[in-house]
Amino acid sequence: MDTVTPAKRSFVMSRVKGKDTKPELIVRRLVYHAGFRYRLYDPRLPGKPDLVFWGKRKAIFVHGCFWHGHKGCWRNRMPKSNQEYWFTKLERNKTRDSMSLSKLHEMGWRTLVVWECELKETDILLEKLKAFLIEDA
Repeated sequence: MDTVTPAKRSFVMSRVKGKDTKPELIVRRLVYHAGFRYRLYDPRLPGKPDLVFWGKRKAIFVHGCFWHGHKGCWRNRMPKSNQEYWFTKLERNKTRDSMSLSKLHEMGWRTLVVWECELKETDILLEKLKAFLIEDA
């Protein structure tokens, strides 16, 4: 059972952002300070990656663990109410993510998914980002 009214839940969910989220800003700051420059949300690419490195043909997606179904993460838990709706919605998100990654790979792009839970260890994440952006295809 939900602990808030449907109107309050609607208000809270309407405030969930799709761009410029806190996790994205953290990743962008790390990448920028490491000396890499990027474009944001390029609509020409499948899935509109959060960070796009055209010269390297690489893209980074920053995923929320709940919204994108991070396996094994404590943040990826099914809500107690309206489970049928949430199951369908979250499965659709995972399917769309998988299709976007596949299309990018077919186009010759390399991709990296950064999960929200990885932001706790910024030193480790920074090394992961650098390794991804420096490595050759």
